[in-house]
This record gives sequence, C-alpha cells and structure tokens, in this order.
Amino acid sequence: MNRAALLRTASDPAVEWDVVIIGGGATGLGTAVEAATRGHCVVLLERGDFAQGTSSRSTKLIHGGLRYLRQGNLRLVADSLAERGRLLRNAPHLVRPLKFVLPTSGWCETAFYAAGLKLYDHLSRDYSLGVSRILNSRETLALAPTLAPDHVRGGIAYVDAQFDDARLALALAQTAADWGAIPLNHVAVTALVKSHGRVCGVTARDVETGHVFELRAKVVINAAGVFGDAVRRLDEPAASPKLAPSQGAHLVLPRRFLPGDTAVIIPRTADGRVLFAIPWHGCVLLGTTDTPVTETDAEPRPFAAEVDFLLAHAAGHFTPAPTASDILSVFAGLRPLVKADQTTARLPRDHALLVSSSGLVSISGGKWTTYRKMGEDTVNTAERVANLPPRPSRTATLPLHGAGAAANATAADSCYGIDAPAMADLLRVHPEWDRPLHPRMAVRPLEIIWAARHEMARTVEDVLSRRTRMLILDARASMEIAPHVAALLARELGRDEQWAREQVTAFCGLARGYLP
Repeated sequence: MNRAALLRTASDPAVEWDVVIIGGGATGLGTAVEAATRGHCVVLLERGDFAQGTSSRSTKLIHGGLRYLRQGNLRLVADSLAERGRLLRNAPHLVRPLKFVLPTSGWCETAFYAAGLKLYDHLSRDYSLGVSRILNSRETLALAPTLAPDHVRGGIAYVDAQFDDARLALALAQTAADWGAIPLNHVAVTALVKSHGRVCGVTARDVETGHVFELRAKVVINAAGVFGDAVRRLDEPAASPKLAPSQGAHLVLPRRFLPGDTAVIIPRTADGRVLFAIPWHGCVLLGTTDTPVTETDAEPRPFAAEVDFLLAHAAGHFTPAPTASDILSVFAGLRPLVKADQTTARLPRDHALLVSSSGLVSISGGKWTTYRKMGEDTVNTAERVANLPPRPSRTATLPLHGAGAAANATAADSCYGIDAPAMADLLRVHPEWDRPLHPRMAVRPLEIIWAARHEMARTVEDVLSRRTRMLILDARASMEIAPHVAALLARELGRDEQWAREQVTAFCGLARGYLP
C-alpha cells in the first residue's frame, strides 16, 4: 500500500465514490473488504492509524463467548463460532487454535461447566476445533502448572482460537486495497457534506499535511466504534447517545507466570466477567476488567483499581502471585457496547445498525470475532440506502492478504504469510537488518523498513504499537529502542532529525502510560 498514491486518488474531486467509510478499526475495515469485494468503489478514512483504538486492545481471542451461554444468547455464540471457523481458514497466518483449561474446585462445578462446554461444542457444528474433555487435578496442573494447587480439584480442557488483532486489522486494510478500495490512515473526517438534506459526502483533513478536501459519496458509513456517537452528531447535533462504553484493562506479564502453550480461563470474577491468562508472543496476557466510562478517550489508561483487581484475582488462582513490579505493560481498550438499561458486563455484544433521516448508516456494537458478519450486514443496508446494485457477499470464503503457504518463512515472519519470501529477499541484500534491536525484543530493522514501505506506518507509535506489538509487550524496552526506530523511519519517509526527535518524545510520553 502506497499512502501518497492512495491519497491522491481519494482526493480527486472528479470522483463520486459508492461508499465512504469513517473508521479504520475492525468494523470499518471489515466493511471496506465487504464492499470492495462486491465491486463497489470504496474509500475508508481513519483519523489515527488502523486499529489504533479498541481494535488493537482486545484480549486477542477469536471465540464464541462462554459468558454469552450464561446469558442465553445461543445465536450469538453459534454465529461467533462459525466466524471463528471462517477466520481460521481465511487467515491461518494470523489466527490459530489455542488450548484452554478451565480449573474447577469440585464435581458440582465440574459438571456445571462441562455441560456448558458440551453445548459450546454442539453449537460449533462443522466448525469444531475438537471436543471438550473433563480433567482430574493432576491433568489440569500438568497443562497449567502455575495454578494454585489448593484450589484445583479438576478441570475441563477445550479449544478456541487466538490472533494478533492489530496485524489482522492491517491484513484487512491490505485486502481491501487488493480489491481496489482506498484505505487511508491519519486522515480525519471533520464534517459531513449534505445536499437537499441527504448526506452526500465528507470533508476530510490529511493529519500529516493539513490538506483539506471533500469526497463525494452515494452513501457514508459511520463505523467509528466508541466515537460513533460523535460522528452521528456531525449529522444530527442533538442526536441522543446510543453507546455505553466499557473499559477493559489487561496486564502483560513474563512467561514464567504461565509456562507452556495452554491458556487458563477463570469463569467467574467479582464484576461478572471471566478472567483469562493467555500465552501471547512470549508473554502472558491477563485480563480483562469491565468498567463503565463516560469519556471516550483516544488513549484510555487503566485505572489503578483495575490493575489491583487483576492482580488480586491472579493471586487467588496462581502461584507465585504476580505483583505490580512484574508487569511489563498495562493497556486498556473501550468497548462500543450498545446502550441499554443494564450493567455493561451483561450488555450483549450483538451489533446494531441505524440509518438516520439523512441517510447516514451507523454500525455499532459487536466484537472482533464477528467483524465479517457486521460488514456483510452493513453493506446490505448501505446498498439499500444508496440504491447501489445489490450483490452477494463473498467474504465468508475469502482468503485475507497474506494467507497461503510461505515455505521459507521463519517463525518471526509467520504473521506476514506470503509476504515473508519478499522480506527474506530483502535480508539477502541487507543481512544487517536481521539483528534484533533490543535483547528482550524480537523486533528487527527489517520490520520497521517493511512497515514504512508496504504497511503505511507513519510514526514510531504505528510501528512499535501495531506493526509490531512491542509497546504492549514491554513498554520499557520499546522506549529504549524508540530512537533507533525513529531514525529508520525518518530515512524511509524522507524526514529530518527534528522530526525523529519529536517522534521519540511523543512515543516515550505515550509509552510511560503503559507502565504500572
């Protein structure tokens, strides 16, 4: 993807686009892929970077949702499990099966959760990853040896799926571009354009240059996630809020707190959510909380109470118990839950579509696992609103960018899929790009250069937070390599030393918020 070329195409005043999408998270990107693969002319505008908000701050799971069984939402679970199966097939370089163990304290608890997981197995139907099975205490501790043995009388093993959320978002942007869409990051929508009371386009500003331009469109889709209400107010200033944002915090810990390749799920916490401990990129991800919030900050920070909550629950189930000094990074994301008169822990993760009187299509709610179905439903609605020719969806069996065999890809390059051989070609010319930039981090110059040349990375944060995941894996180490990353980016993007210094300052200011 070449941002300069895409920006020139998007800003052509002679073009009327079929669809303009506001928001470059999972929902917006999935909608762009859906629309582009149906043959519509599509532009997507994201004011920050792709997946900069909620979509890069998830628990990194593609799953049916065990807690939705408890809510009785079997349709959502079945739909999610079907989408899980499709993602495993369509993006095998980014989504993989993950073994789980659910520890239990006695036979009554074992029977209760075993029954629920058998229903989970049944709802997966043709997309099953294997049946759940009951374990004794020895088998449970063999899979998760750091569980506190005094509380383990047995357990249940099952399989779900894990992914890299920011990398999957980038693959969606690349897939959309492969099909002719124009995905643009760091371009902010500042106003909606109307004609005769109907939304017919947007005013946008390139954040890098300040250049302002208009895009005409047959339909505009608001896929701005937790900022969706703000976009709706560009259309109707008095629009009532439809979202009840909830914050979820996660701790990142050293791998010694959960050795092996099996994740742990604690099915009941004080706030009604489940607690996950998940092996991910050589670390352990512990989460998540559910805290209602009233402000939708672009860079949410975990509350001290959330960190304490997670550490306290971990202390009750794991030994040794992690402490604040063990935390490598801590991050938070905001869930765009659809507003209802109930606690956020019990709000459904179903999505909701709303069409305003002026024709703005807003998609809200949902979760990563069902992004494709959300995109399909959104484009169906947009076609009706704009009188676009209705075309069938083809995304259920569509391989995403990078999917396919890459026989000579190393483990470090596996997330790049079929792009890995081209990266290997670069290393043959520049072997010095293969040396890690930090003793605790796997990131190499190759990934920074590739991100700038082919993945539209524009800032140090884009690289260290999302193209690689180093900010959330080890905030301190990411700050230490920021100057080197800035220098590499400056060379690739044609920036000067002053730009590089400003990038380091900005990134380190951000990264300090990821320390406990």
